[in-house]
Amino acid sequence: MSRPLLKQENQTADVQNFIAGYHRQTIEEVTAAIAANRIVVVGMAQNPFVKKARAALNAANTDFRYLEYGSYLSLWKPRLAIKMWSGWPTFPQVFVDGVLIGGYKETVAALQAGTISPK
Repeated sequence: MSRPLLKQENQTADVQNFIAGYHRQTIEEVTAAIAANRIVVVGMAQNPFVKKARAALNAANTDFRYLEYGSYLSLWKPRLAIKMWSGWPTFPQVFVDGVLIGGYKETVAALQAGTISPK
């Protein structure tokens, strides 16, 4: 089940163009990393759950690519673009084999279930 979104017919062309281009370079960087790496963690500095997710993956001896976008004090607009793109409201955002699995809690659950394997 997907979250309802405002239909494009209820947006002006200017709004559609703005949304499509909103920090597009950031979204392209994230999608390129997801395409090139089995596991990608998208996060931000100072967020304890990002640190915990990375630590859990490291403890499991799992290779991953980490992308960091600012902190609580900077780069909130690129992070907003990532949230708009993925639909996930928090960080970290963890992708495995191109699929968003969620954040810290979901990453730990996947490691415990064995659905994320080392290297």
